Amino acid sequence: MSASVPIGEFSRLTHLSVKMLRHYHEIGLLEPYEIDPATSYRRYGIDQVPTALLIARLRHLDMPLPEISTVVRAESDASRNAIIAEHLRRMEAELSRTREIVGSLRRLLSQPTIGYEFGRRDQPAERVAAIIDRVTRDDIGAWCEEAYGRLYGSLAAAGMQPAGPGAATYDNSFFTDDVGEVMAYLPITGPAPAGLTELTLTGGRFAVTEHRGSFADIDRTYAALGSYVAEHERLAPGPVREIYLTGPGDVPDPADFLTRLCWPIAA
Repeated sequence: MSASVPIGEFSRLTHLSVKMLRHYHEIGLLEPYEIDPATSYRRYGIDQVPTALLIARLRHLDMPLPEISTVVRAESDASRNAIIAEHLRRMEAELSRTREIVGSLRRLLSQPTIGYEFGRRDQPAERVAAIIDRVTRDDIGAWCEEAYGRLYGSLAAAGMQPAGPGAATYDNSFFTDDVGEVMAYLPITGPAPAGLTELTLTGGRFAVTEHRGSFADIDRTYAALGSYVAEHERLAPGPVREIYLTGPGDVPDPADFLTRLCWPIAA
């Protein structure tokens, strides 16, 4: 062990407050080199400075303390860097989401009303390959990315092409309770590949409109279509369907996404 210094001096060396150093000691993240048995004063080794600076940097990146502990105790540079890279990926995704929401807010304020075209559509029953799960609203973006990756990847591996665009249904509790059954699916003409659920999706009549742009704005289209149904149609049981006519796998810019919303109505 190199030379050691009192906790106050170590605080000045590392720009970590004494209070924070004590907390890191209590949780086992950064333990002192020694503790005076008579006074309980903490001393830290000079060679602990790089670890303290690393912890400070990771806290500035809002990395949770349990993850920081894993980084500090990593057995290799590769494993340490992998943890940091994954955290940065999540931060970049959150930054992208924040920018998308800010853009949506600006559009809402600058365009308080949007003209929508509404129609009725009779949807026949269709065979689909699906992934069905109970999903929270906060997790829906990541879940959809993984689900559609599996769907398209499984069909491609089986030498199959989807018989139509990707789509999803959302149980009412997804909206009312922020968690509910979501089904991501692709229309198919043959048997579903292994690992996917094959079923026949019931047909029916739907009130429809189209949403162009980012999913961050899709609540406005839901509001418009739902209001139209309440005023002009009779609601029928069944989940709302989203059909992704042009989606993330087709174009890079969310402004070019085109989603058909289908609200079940009585025939």
